[in-house]
This record gives sequence, C-alpha cells and structure tokens, in this order.
Amino acid sequence: MSDMVDACVIGSGAGGQKAALAAAKLGKRVLVIEREAVCGGAMINTGTVPSKALREIIQSELVQRVRRSSDAARRGDELLQYALESTRRIISAEHRVIEEQFRRQGIEVIRGEARFRSPLEIEVVEGGRARTIVADKFFIATGSSPAKPTNFDFDGEHILTSDDVLRMRKLPRSMIIVGGGVIGTEYASMFTHAGVEVTLVEGKSRLLDFIDGQIGESLQYQLRKAGMILRLSESVVRVRRLDESTPGGARVEAILESGKTLRGDALMYCVGRQGNTASLNLESAGLRADSRGRISVNSSYQTQVDHMYAIGDVIGFPALASTSMEQGRIAACHAFGARCESFDSLFPYGIYTIPEVSMVGWTEERLTAEQIPFESAVASYHETARGQMIGDEQGLLKLLVHQDSHTILGVHAIGTSATELIHIGLTAMAHKATVEYFVNAVFNYPTLAECYKIAAMNAVEKLHRL
Repeated sequence: MSDMVDACVIGSGAGGQKAALAAAKLGKRVLVIEREAVCGGAMINTGTVPSKALREIIQSELVQRVRRSSDAARRGDELLQYALESTRRIISAEHRVIEEQFRRQGIEVIRGEARFRSPLEIEVVEGGRARTIVADKFFIATGSSPAKPTNFDFDGEHILTSDDVLRMRKLPRSMIIVGGGVIGTEYASMFTHAGVEVTLVEGKSRLLDFIDGQIGESLQYQLRKAGMILRLSESVVRVRRLDESTPGGARVEAILESGKTLRGDALMYCVGRQGNTASLNLESAGLRADSRGRISVNSSYQTQVDHMYAIGDVIGFPALASTSMEQGRIAACHAFGARCESFDSLFPYGIYTIPEVSMVGWTEERLTAEQIPFESAVASYHETARGQMIGDEQGLLKLLVHQDSHTILGVHAIGTSATELIHIGLTAMAHKATVEYFVNAVFNYPTLAECYKIAAMNAVEKLHRL
C-alpha cells in the first residue's frame, strides 16, 4: 500500500528544509526523505555551519594565544579537538532546531534511500523495508558531495576532502590545499590562522576570480601576510602518499604541471562538487542529470517534468545555503499556486575567509565589459572610529554607482563583519536607491556601517566632477 502526500521533499538541507516548511505553511501534507541519520544536509553537517563555526573558534583570541605558545604542536592538537567538539555542539543544536520546526508544522521525516519508481511514485528503503510514496509534487534537494578524482588516493587523514575535516584527529604542521574556490580559500585561511603552513594551489591567475578585482587583490595580500603560500596558475597532476621515513616527516607529495614538487603532512582537495543524484533512478521519473549530477530547471526551479522541482546544490550555481533556502521557498509557492515575490536575481555572496569577503551586484570588471558607465568609491575601515576600536586596518567597503542615474550597481566589502555589512547595500539596491540615500542617511556612531556614508560622499564628489 502506498502513502499519499501533497509534497515529497528528498533531502533536508537548506533548500529541502525551506521547501518543506513553505509547503506545510500552505496547508499541504508534507513528507521529507533523508538518507542520513540526522537532518540538515551538508549545510548543517559537513559544510556551511561546521566550517563557519570552526572559523569563529580559530579566529578567537584563544587560538592566537595557542599559536604563540612554546609548545604549539601539542597545544595545536588540543585546540583542534576543542574546536571540533564546540562545532559538534553547534551542529547538535541546529539539528534540534530543524526537528522542532518540522514537528510544529506537522512534517513527517522518514530516513532511508529514495529511488523513483515512476514520475508519481518514489520508493524508500527504511530499515530494510521498502515503503512507496505517491506525491502530487516532488522537490529534489539532495545536495552535492566533494568531487574525488580517481587518481587521488583519498584516505581521510593525509589526503582528504572538505567533508573529512570534522574527523581530523590532529592538526597537521603543513597542508597543501588544491583549489582556490570558496571552500578551498576558506579552509586555507582558517588553517593558516591556526598555525598550519598552508600552500594553496589554484589553476587560475587569482583566487575567487568572480569577486571584484580590488577586493581579490586585498584578500591575496592579507593571506600572504598571514603566512600562506599561493601557487597561482598552477595545477596538480599527481599526488602520492609518503612513508614515515621520508626526510622532514612529510606524508604527502604533489607534483605540479609546471614540474614543481610540493610536500606536506596533508593534502585537501577542493575542486568541484558532484550532485547527489546517482541513486535516485531519475530515468524512471522522466528526468536526466548532466555529467556532474546536476538537474536543469527553469526560473521557478521546475524541471522538465511539470510536477517535479529541483533546488540547491543539485542544480549547480550559485550553490549557496542562502540561495538554496530562497529557491526552496519559491519552488513550493510556485508548485501550489501561491503568490511569491523575490529578489532572487540580487543575492549576496558571503565568503568566510579570514578576513571575510562579501559582495552583491555587479563587479567593476563586468560593468566595464558591458560598457555600463559607472563610478567607484571606497571607504576604509580605518576612517571610522569603530574600525580603529577593533583594530582592522585593512578592511574596506566599495560602492559602484551608475554615472547617469546614480543608482547603486554593486557593493563589495572585505574585513570584519563584511558578510553582515553587505545587507545594507543589498536592501538599498533592491529598492533602487541612489547613492544620495547614503549621503543623507544617519548611521549609528561608532559603527562600520558609517563606511556607506563615507564611500557615498566620495562617490558624489566624483560624480559632480563629470
């Protein structure tokens, strides 16, 4: 006998949670299928929350005191265990929040592997027993996993992916990180600030090439200043484990395409992710994934099969927890005919390196390529009293303003609380504010938000010269 529901959500990560909650609040009977023992997906269990929790602990004064300790190796291992235990407590708290939200909305969660039997039926193997679910609407939110090339002998200790971090038993003295995207750069900065000798290898000429060039240059300068070695325009062609008798004690060797040899205690591979669709039997549902396991959708996150939606990492870019949440809400509203307004094309990026980087809107490079006339203006944190108080000499906020309409086209920030500060710019842009809004606005003193007023006044001065 089959169970019948209005909405079946496969996966309980960022997108799946919000799709389930939105559908339930529309009065629908919702069932969530989660193959892991706990809810939350990569967002809670291996990705967003753990990495950001680790970052906060590593950046704390406690870590910096340990770094300066005379017995840094021993204390570094103690610190890692303290950080991981603290992170696990945060993860457990998030599990309870999700479970309580589902309970309040009457959402049933079953744990097992989901597999489509037809476009209207899905089978779940739960505790060795098969259960068939029939749903009016399906939401595929199965997320993604780190790509693992076959020529890398991953062991979770010396050659690892980002998912293996929470299982680390000791802090390596040195680490090679392959991939200068968001995940690789975040972990590289964390480990550097924890006292690890980090070499970051990136195939492109700069890290995070989608961010504003000036912000990117500042980030690379600060990472190098912290002690990180950057190997840009380089790629790894071969990796092998070394035995304990290797001179210097290194356990991993990486050969670069240029012929250079790198050695370290550990290597973390952070290039690409693969959509978790292989076990879903998508063909029986009338769907197909691409070579990276991703499903194509329209602007409402509807697949080629009308009653099926896909959200989050499984559809690819931008693959952020924040955008996945919004996709889940939009998809559920569209599926059940509810009105739904969104600024989904205007989303902020939060990159939790040390220092933080955040942006919303256009970059200088894109504006130049599109031949859109603009003016840029910068405010440095050290120009504000708050910046002086917190000792952030390198932080800055940048505004990009249209030369004719004076509307704000982009906001970019690097430094303390950049990922919080960006939301002021996001709100202004969503409501088509001009740069004069920030000139006329009153900001609390002393705050970093004053950077908006400083940058705006600089922009207006430049615009009046035209």
